[in-house]
Amino acid sequence: MGPSSMAGMGSNGGMGTMAGMGMSVGSEFDYLTGMIPHHDEAIAAAKALQRGTHRQEMRAFAGSIIETQTAEVEQMKAWLAAWHPGRDTSVTYQPMMRDLTGLSGDALDQAFLADMIPHHMMAVMMSQQFLMANLADHGEVVPFARNIRDVQHTEIQMMAAWLRAWFGS
Repeated sequence: MGPSSMAGMGSNGGMGTMAGMGMSVGSEFDYLTGMIPHHDEAIAAAKALQRGTHRQEMRAFAGSIIETQTAEVEQMKAWLAAWHPGRDTSVTYQPMMRDLTGLSGDALDQAFLADMIPHHMMAVMMSQQFLMANLADHGEVVPFARNIRDVQHTEIQMMAAWLRAWFGS
């Protein structure tokens, strides 16, 4: 995760409370600038998972997260550049996931799943809050947020099933 994803959100969205599930989305700008470092954290965790998992389904899942969320980050950055030129898009981001670099095999898989479920729940919640409050200034963001909400909700169910099947938790 680069320094830009860890730099200053201050008053534009309350991301500092994110780990406690207290994230509040107040605008389209908040949603986009908050979701970028959130996705960056998932991408970094998925890369660590790819390096250390022994399960093919976990390797494939990590690849899917990396591909999908990298494309979504690029889309969000492009929108912010087009719609908010010159506006500071840096945010303070409170990481939600533990450092996975020293783990491998089952320990890595279990830690990744245990951390990624609430991480995905936060993205689902942010997306749902954005949609329900009708905060979109640009129509393109509505199906984008719906897709994040729906895909990650489905992935939460899959990860919970894997945790139960592989680790009994």
